[in-house]
Amino acid sequence: MNETKARDELTRLSRSLFDRGYSVGSAGNISMRVDDGYLITPTNSCLGFLDPARISKLDFQGRHVSGDKPSKEVFLHSAFYETRPSAGAVVHLHSTFGTAISCMCGLNPEDCIRPLTPYVVMRVGKVALVPYFRPGDERGGTFVRDLSGRFAAVLLANHGPVVSGKDLVSTVYAAEELEETAKLLVTLGDRSVNYLSDSDVAELHRVFG
Repeated sequence: MNETKARDELTRLSRSLFDRGYSVGSAGNISMRVDDGYLITPTNSCLGFLDPARISKLDFQGRHVSGDKPSKEVFLHSAFYETRPSAGAVVHLHSTFGTAISCMCGLNPEDCIRPLTPYVVMRVGKVALVPYFRPGDERGGTFVRDLSGRFAAVLLANHGPVVSGKDLVSTVYAAEELEETAKLLVTLGDRSVNYLSDSDVAELHRVFG
């Protein structure tokens, strides 16, 4: 995909997320890999009203090449690209239910979104919990690097989800699946829940990869 089409796709999918309530105001940021670097939504921009020509571009060393100033969460995106070479996109949202879970006590830091449905296993996998840091703090990138690429998705404590994937479309789908699973978990509350078993999860990995 050439860069012009990439900018258009990033704008279209960002608008779709905004229109359906996955982000509000200037919350959230999205990036995607291109041949000579990656594109990322500008700081303080609204996902619903992006100008394709003003989307930020960085080289693979993280240097700002063109467009508006990049998102202050650029460190998170860079860390995913560095530790997961197959990553073609990163989506960070402040979606309601994922963020709600990120504020809860007692989460398993290695698996904070329990395997409730096969689709969260297939599209997202295990989700790690990243300790709280203020927005824009470079420690966010350090925390992600410390995971050594073992997780495609994380929850930032008291902040929200970040999901990486092979391309922008599948990454958006994964971010949506994570949010819908979080919504189910919050809706179920403290009811007794039948989670997928370890063997169920293993079968999904074996069949679907």
